[in-house]
This record gives sequence, C-alpha cells and structure tokens, in this order.
Amino acid sequence: MFNTVGIVARLDMQEALNLSLEVTEYLKSRGLNVYLEAELAKRIEAETLSLELREMRTDFIVTIGGDGTILRTCLSLSKPEPPILAVNMGVRGFLAEVTPGNVKQALNKILNGKFIIEEHWKLATFLGKERLPDALNEVFISAGIPVKLFHANIWKNGVRIAECRADGLMVATQVGSTGYSLSAGGPVLDPELEAFVLTPVCPLTVFHPVVFSAKTNLTIEILKPEKALIVIDGHYRKIFDVETRLTIAKSENKTSFIRLKEDFYQRLESRLFFARGEQG
Repeated sequence: MFNTVGIVARLDMQEALNLSLEVTEYLKSRGLNVYLEAELAKRIEAETLSLELREMRTDFIVTIGGDGTILRTCLSLSKPEPPILAVNMGVRGFLAEVTPGNVKQALNKILNGKFIIEEHWKLATFLGKERLPDALNEVFISAGIPVKLFHANIWKNGVRIAECRADGLMVATQVGSTGYSLSAGGPVLDPELEAFVLTPVCPLTVFHPVVFSAKTNLTIEILKPEKALIVIDGHYRKIFDVETRLTIAKSENKTSFIRLKEDFYQRLESRLFFARGEQG
C-alpha cells in the first residue's frame, strides 16, 4: 500500500534527530523509499535522502516533534497533502498519534494496513485577492505593533454583524479550537461539527466567542491601527495595510492523519486535562 515516506522532525531536539535516524533505518529495512526534509537530512548526515518539504509527494509523512512540527509541515506541503503519522515529542502533542517508545510497533501496523484516516478541513484566507497559506489550526489577526489596540468590523456573508476592540481576533477550525482559541476562552468544537469559531483575544468590551457554520464567508474590516499582523498556524506571518480586507472561509484542502484508533475525547482528557464524566 505504501512505497514512499517523508520524514520531518523538530530540529532543536537531539532526541527527535536520533529518532528520525532510527525510523529512517527501520522504514528502509521494510523496503520503503525514504526522503528526509532537507535540513533534517543535513543534521543527521543523510544528504542522499534530502528533499525539500514542498517537493514531498510521498505516500505518507512521519512528523517527529510536537504540534508545531505538524503545523509547519502542513503549511509547506504541496496540495493535496499526503496523510501524516505524528510522533509526539512535544509538550502536549494533541494532534500526535504515537509515542517514541511505540513508533516501530505503530509503523508495523500501518504497513500491514491496520489504520484509519482522519480528515480535517482547513481555512482559506484571502488578503484582498491574494491567497495566503491555508490554516489547519487558526488565523490570528492583531495590530502590527505590540500592545496597540486592534479595532475591526466583522462581516458575515456580506452583512456587518459586529464590531470588536481587542488585542486581536482569532478564527479557529475544529482542530484549532483545542489550541490557542481554547486558551483565549473559546469553546472546543466537536470534530463532527462543520463549523469554525471566532474568538477575541483580551477584548476591551464584552465580546464572546461566536461559532459559525462552515458555509460562512467571514470578512474582517480593520479600522485601526494603520498596519495589522496576520499569523497563520503560528508560523506564517505577514504585516499588511488595513485598507485591504481579510476574507476567511472553508478551504477545499484538507489535512489527513493516520490513526490507529479513533478517540478524540480520550486525547482531550489525557492531553488537555478535559474531564470526562464518570459512567454510573
């Protein structure tokens, strides 16, 4: 079923680099063609396997790191994205599937076809007519200068619905609802819900998070200051003039994860300390 695999790893952690080499050798022993993200290949002295992330059109990708490694990978992969098996070497690793200790066992199951694919849709962001990278987690907009008040109008499908004064605004997917949006007071969205959430960050006036249907086109009209900052999935950043409106909508692209079992709420409980009620 699988013939080629790409490997991406957290580059500032020696344990992740060591595990990358170990996974590479294991996959090669199973007869797969293995490619390493260019900088990773350089770090572990395997330049013959080097390939730029944007050029990886492999059957699947193994990420070794935390959620940040996954998000960085998804921003750069060509579309459609190959499915991702995420090995957790981060703090929370909410998106990750396996631990370093059971990675070979997990890979063995996957190569024998014992897995499921979990798909997540993404957010498309347009700055005027310019399309920015899709977001798996969230799109964050704030003033271009730190601690300066951000003032914006919010439009839904061409109709103005709200005004917000805050440190910033965040639009998060179902996946992203468990991250920065949750920390800012937003709700967790069940993965079966076709929706995204608008969450204000430190609002000056009363402004609660709002959940929108995935069919919504959301437009942000920034009134102040003159320059604004947009951050997508914590990695892509751009300063822009506020004369240009932002439009955010459901993307046609998706990110897929390889799962050995499906239990979203078990991950919430074990990694985000989300208490599950006891059964009587």
